[in-house]
Amino acid sequence: MPEVYKFAPPVSPHLAARQAGVRIDLAKIKLSANAEKSPLIVEGAGGVLVPVNERELMVDLMRQLGLPVLLGARSSLGTINHTMLSLAALRTAGVEVAGVVMIGAPNVENRAAIEEYGKVRVVGEIPWVTEMNRDVLLGIFATRFDQSLFMPLARASSQS
Repeated sequence: MPEVYKFAPPVSPHLAARQAGVRIDLAKIKLSANAEKSPLIVEGAGGVLVPVNERELMVDLMRQLGLPVLLGARSSLGTINHTMLSLAALRTAGVEVAGVVMIGAPNVENRAAIEEYGKVRVVGEIPWVTEMNRDVLLGIFATRFDQSLFMPLARASSQS
């Protein structure tokens, strides 16, 4: 499925759009007609409460798409507060949280705190990598993710 909006600078969506002379219209962002027939990953940009235009935030897009969310969270200092705030925003918006993925050096204490206080499972951990490609990502997924979360997706895909 091609991008509806694509910007070059690595800045928040609202700023990238403004610099390109464009306004992001969430009504133009829709799932493809066959989205329910195969596993689909939709990657957000910048975080749950990052603006996409002058009135809407990334969480508004998440709610509109209606997909369960895997929240990416750094593993280092500050992540407990940051992750808890993001979880609260998602839940307040009525967005289903499928789990959290920790990114960075493993931190057992931060992981445990997020699971306990956030009432959410950490379903995977992505270490810092020096090379990013399909094989590296597949290896990380195979060894550092809770496969049980994704098995219903694989079964649904093979049945279509």
